[in-house]
Amino acid sequence: MKRTRQPELRRQKLIEATISLILKRGYNATTIDDICAEAKITKGSFFHHFKNKEEIGQAAVKAWGEFGQSLYAEAWKQQGEPLEEIHRLFNIMEGITRRPEPCVCMVGMMAQEMSIESPEFREACALELEVWTEMFRSRLQSAQKQLKPAVKFDPDQVAWFLNSVWQGSILIGKARQSAQMIRSNIKLARAYVDSLFNIKKTQSK
Repeated sequence: MKRTRQPELRRQKLIEATISLILKRGYNATTIDDICAEAKITKGSFFHHFKNKEEIGQAAVKAWGEFGQSLYAEAWKQQGEPLEEIHRLFNIMEGITRRPEPCVCMVGMMAQEMSIESPEFREACALELEVWTEMFRSRLQSAQKQLKPAVKFDPDQVAWFLNSVWQGSILIGKARQSAQMIRSNIKLARAYVDSLFNIKKTQSK
Protein backbone atom coordinates (compact mmCIF):
# COMPACT_ATOMS: atom_id res chain seq x y z
CA MET A 1 0.00 0.00 0.00
CA LYS A 2 1.51 3.29 -1.12
CA ARG A 3 1.22 5.86 1.65
CA THR A 4 0.25 9.48 1.15
CA ARG A 5 2.68 11.60 3.12
CA GLN A 6 1.08 15.00 3.63
CA PRO A 7 -1.19 14.88 6.73
CA GLU A 8 -3.85 17.21 5.30
CA LEU A 9 -3.94 15.30 2.04
CA ARG A 10 -4.33 12.02 3.92
CA ARG A 11 -7.19 13.49 5.94
CA GLN A 12 -8.90 14.74 2.79
CA LYS A 13 -8.50 11.38 1.06
CA LEU A 14 -10.12 9.65 4.04
CA ILE A 15 -13.08 12.05 3.97
CA GLU A 16 -13.51 11.65 0.21
CA ALA A 17 -13.40 7.87 0.60
CA THR A 18 -16.03 8.04 3.34
CA ILE A 19 -18.33 10.15 1.17
CA SER A 20 -17.91 7.80 -1.78
CA LEU A 21 -18.71 4.73 0.31
CA ILE A 22 -21.70 6.29 2.07
CA LEU A 23 -23.17 7.28 -1.30
CA LYS A 24 -22.74 3.68 -2.51
CA ARG A 25 -23.80 1.66 0.52
CA GLY A 26 -24.88 3.96 3.37
CA TYR A 27 -23.23 4.86 6.66
CA ASN A 28 -23.99 1.75 8.73
CA ALA A 29 -22.70 -0.60 6.03
CA THR A 30 -19.41 1.31 5.77
CA THR A 31 -16.56 0.26 8.07
CA ILE A 32 -13.27 1.92 8.99
CA ASP A 33 -11.49 -0.91 7.15
CA ASP A 34 -13.54 -0.09 4.05
CA ILE A 35 -12.62 3.59 4.31
CA CYS A 36 -8.91 2.84 4.67
CA ALA A 37 -8.98 0.45 1.71
CA GLU A 38 -10.86 2.95 -0.45
CA ALA A 39 -8.45 5.77 0.48
CA LYS A 40 -5.39 3.46 0.28
CA ILE A 41 -4.32 4.70 3.70
CA THR A 42 -3.32 2.63 6.74
CA LYS A 43 -5.61 2.14 9.71
CA GLY A 44 -2.99 3.69 11.96
CA SER A 45 -3.08 6.83 9.86
CA PHE A 46 -6.88 6.84 10.09
CA PHE A 47 -6.76 6.98 13.88
CA HIS A 48 -4.17 9.74 13.71
CA HIS A 49 -6.80 11.94 12.07
CA PHE A 50 -10.10 10.61 13.47
CA LYS A 51 -10.85 8.95 16.78
CA ASN A 52 -13.71 6.83 15.39
CA LYS A 53 -16.12 6.28 12.53
CA GLU A 54 -18.60 8.80 13.94
CA GLU A 55 -16.03 11.59 13.81
CA ILE A 56 -15.17 10.99 10.18
CA GLY A 57 -18.88 10.69 9.41
CA GLN A 58 -19.41 14.16 10.86
CA ALA A 59 -16.47 15.46 8.83
CA ALA A 60 -17.97 13.91 5.69
CA VAL A 61 -21.33 15.64 6.26
CA LYS A 62 -19.58 18.97 6.72
CA ALA A 63 -17.38 18.41 3.64
CA TRP A 64 -20.42 17.56 1.52
CA GLY A 65 -22.13 20.75 2.66
CA GLU A 66 -19.05 22.80 1.77
CA PHE A 67 -18.88 21.10 -1.63
CA GLY A 68 -22.51 22.00 -2.29
CA GLN A 69 -22.01 25.60 -1.24
CA SER A 70 -19.06 25.89 -3.62
CA LEU A 71 -21.37 24.87 -6.47
CA TYR A 72 -24.19 27.22 -5.49
CA ALA A 73 -21.82 30.15 -4.96
CA GLU A 74 -21.73 30.52 -8.76
CA ALA A 75 -25.24 31.97 -8.50
CA TRP A 76 -24.00 35.24 -7.00
CA LYS A 77 -20.54 35.59 -8.50
CA GLN A 78 -22.04 38.11 -10.88
CA GLN A 79 -24.13 40.89 -9.40
CA GLY A 80 -27.84 40.36 -9.95
CA GLU A 81 -31.30 40.97 -8.55
CA PRO A 82 -32.56 38.54 -5.85
CA LEU A 83 -35.05 36.83 -8.17
CA GLU A 84 -32.37 36.48 -10.82
CA GLU A 85 -30.08 34.78 -8.28
CA ILE A 86 -32.90 32.40 -7.35
CA HIS A 87 -33.21 31.36 -10.98
CA ARG A 88 -29.44 30.91 -11.15
CA LEU A 89 -29.74 28.54 -8.18
CA PHE A 90 -32.37 26.59 -10.09
CA ASN A 91 -30.02 26.50 -13.09
CA ILE A 92 -27.28 25.02 -10.91
CA MET A 93 -29.67 22.43 -9.49
CA GLU A 94 -30.68 21.43 -13.01
CA GLY A 95 -27.02 21.25 -14.01
CA ILE A 96 -26.36 18.84 -11.16
CA THR A 97 -28.98 16.48 -12.61
CA ARG A 98 -27.16 16.49 -15.96
CA ARG A 99 -23.84 15.24 -14.59
CA PRO A 100 -22.69 11.73 -15.56
CA GLU A 101 -22.89 10.52 -11.96
CA PRO A 102 -26.29 9.93 -10.28
CA CYS A 103 -27.98 12.94 -8.68
CA VAL A 104 -27.67 12.21 -4.96
CA CYS A 105 -27.31 14.14 -1.71
CA MET A 106 -25.24 12.62 1.07
CA VAL A 107 -26.81 14.93 3.66
CA GLY A 108 -30.28 13.76 2.67
CA MET A 109 -29.17 10.13 2.74
CA MET A 110 -27.57 10.51 6.17
CA ALA A 111 -30.62 12.34 7.53
CA GLN A 112 -32.84 9.43 6.48
CA GLU A 113 -30.51 6.73 7.75
CA MET A 114 -29.18 8.22 10.98
CA SER A 115 -31.61 10.82 12.37
CA ILE A 116 -33.48 8.39 14.62
CA GLU A 117 -30.47 6.57 16.03
CA SER A 118 -28.00 9.46 16.30
CA PRO A 119 -28.93 12.94 17.60
CA GLU A 120 -25.44 14.13 16.63
CA PHE A 121 -25.87 13.17 12.98
CA ARG A 122 -29.42 14.52 12.97
CA GLU A 123 -28.15 17.90 14.16
CA ALA A 124 -25.29 17.91 11.65
CA CYS A 125 -27.62 17.14 8.75
CA ALA A 126 -30.20 19.65 9.98
CA LEU A 127 -27.52 22.35 10.01
CA GLU A 128 -26.55 21.68 6.39
CA LEU A 129 -30.19 21.64 5.33
CA GLU A 130 -30.68 24.98 7.06
CA VAL A 131 -27.70 26.45 5.21
CA TRP A 132 -29.24 25.34 1.89
CA THR A 133 -32.63 26.75 2.85
CA GLU A 134 -31.12 30.09 3.86
CA MET A 135 -29.81 30.57 0.31
CA PHE A 136 -33.39 30.75 -0.91
CA ARG A 137 -34.94 32.33 2.17
CA SER A 138 -32.67 35.38 2.13
CA ARG A 139 -33.19 35.97 -1.60
CA LEU A 140 -36.94 35.44 -1.40
CA GLN A 141 -37.07 37.96 1.43
CA SER A 142 -35.05 40.48 -0.58
CA ALA A 143 -37.22 39.93 -3.65
CA GLN A 144 -40.30 40.37 -1.50
CA LYS A 145 -39.05 43.79 -0.38
CA GLN A 146 -37.90 44.82 -3.84
CA LEU A 147 -40.85 43.63 -5.92
CA LYS A 148 -44.59 43.70 -5.39
CA PRO A 149 -45.61 40.11 -4.56
CA ALA A 150 -48.75 38.79 -6.18
CA VAL A 151 -49.61 36.94 -2.98
CA LYS A 152 -48.59 37.15 0.64
CA PHE A 153 -46.01 34.51 1.53
CA ASP A 154 -43.50 33.60 4.22
CA PRO A 155 -39.98 33.39 2.71
CA ASP A 156 -38.94 30.84 5.32
CA GLN A 157 -41.85 28.52 4.56
CA VAL A 158 -41.33 28.79 0.81
CA ALA A 159 -37.59 28.12 1.17
CA TRP A 160 -38.24 24.97 3.20
CA PHE A 161 -40.82 23.92 0.63
CA LEU A 162 -38.20 24.28 -2.12
CA ASN A 163 -35.72 22.28 -0.05
CA SER A 164 -38.34 19.55 0.38
CA VAL A 165 -38.99 19.52 -3.38
CA TRP A 166 -35.26 19.16 -4.05
CA GLN A 167 -34.59 16.46 -1.47
CA GLY A 168 -37.78 14.55 -2.27
CA SER A 169 -37.09 14.72 -6.00
CA ILE A 170 -33.57 13.37 -5.50
CA LEU A 171 -34.95 10.47 -3.44
CA ILE A 172 -37.71 9.55 -5.89
CA GLY A 173 -35.49 10.20 -8.91
CA LYS A 174 -32.97 7.77 -7.48
CA ALA A 175 -35.62 5.08 -7.01
CA ARG A 176 -37.09 5.66 -10.48
CA GLN A 177 -33.67 6.17 -12.12
CA SER A 178 -35.05 9.36 -13.65
CA ALA A 179 -33.07 12.59 -13.69
CA GLN A 180 -35.71 14.00 -16.03
CA MET A 181 -38.31 13.74 -13.25
CA ILE A 182 -36.06 15.86 -11.01
CA ARG A 183 -35.72 18.47 -13.76
CA SER A 184 -39.49 18.51 -14.25
CA ASN A 185 -39.95 19.23 -10.55
CA ILE A 186 -37.36 22.02 -10.70
CA LYS A 187 -39.34 23.52 -13.59
CA LEU A 188 -42.49 23.44 -11.46
CA ALA A 189 -40.59 25.03 -8.56
CA ARG A 190 -39.44 27.84 -10.86
CA ALA A 191 -42.99 28.46 -12.01
CA TYR A 192 -44.21 28.52 -8.42
CA VAL A 193 -41.62 31.10 -7.38
CA ASP A 194 -42.46 33.24 -10.41
CA SER A 195 -46.15 33.02 -9.54
CA LEU A 196 -45.44 34.61 -6.17
CA PHE A 197 -44.43 37.74 -8.07
CA ASN A 198 -46.95 37.37 -10.91
CA ILE A 199 -44.19 36.71 -13.45
CA LYS A 200 -45.70 34.85 -16.37
CA LYS A 201 -42.50 33.91 -18.21
CA THR A 202 -39.58 32.30 -16.39
CA GLN A 203 -36.33 34.24 -16.29
CA SER A 204 -34.17 31.17 -16.91
CA LYS A 205 -33.41 29.25 -20.04
